[in-house]
Amino acid sequence: MLKTFTLVHLLLLLLTGLVPAMARAELRLNEFLAGPARDWDGSGAISTRDDEWVEVWNEGPGSLDLTGYFITDGDTIPRFGLSGSLVSQGRVLVFGSQAVEWERANGFPVFGLSLGNTGDKVLLWHAVSGDTTLVDQYVYLAHEAATDRGVGRGGDGGAWRLLDGLNPYSGTTPPLGSGCLPTPGTPNSCSPTPVLKASWGRLKTLYR
Repeated sequence: MLKTFTLVHLLLLLLTGLVPAMARAELRLNEFLAGPARDWDGSGAISTRDDEWVEVWNEGPGSLDLTGYFITDGDTIPRFGLSGSLVSQGRVLVFGSQAVEWERANGFPVFGLSLGNTGDKVLLWHAVSGDTTLVDQYVYLAHEAATDRGVGRGGDGGAWRLLDGLNPYSGTTPPLGSGCLPTPGTPNSCSPTPVLKASWGRLKTLYR
């Protein structure tokens, strides 16, 4: 958990725009879901606020101290502060319900992760020794935030892709549908099946 004075300093930096450019870090955003329509956090109730989730992943070769790392959406108000340590190739899954508890405990507005459903940003920051650095981010569009569609890095740490296995996307705006399922808290191991285009004559030849 971030200390109060660190959070106050962070807010001043964010409000004045004095935040350094994004820097490479071992901790990375790995997957998220902005439009929940099922009980993702296992609470027994479905909540569009509490069942949002964000997963972060340690791609570094060793254990990583999570002190000072925190998650925001596009408004840059801290939504959840990470704590403890994370082993190499380990992941932390944060639900909106956990963000609510953290916000209440630290005196922030209680909105959960607050991931917008018409497009937004997921931002990962690091505050240490009075400096606040943006270490990773993803800007997503409305179709990526549709009901139970996740967005994640392929194979952990790879390129971002749409995980639309629970709600197939047939549009033409990138990222296109992959057919893969969201994988909160587990490796992103799905290999999308490419869509083959063929003429009607070719189809009749294949299936006659």
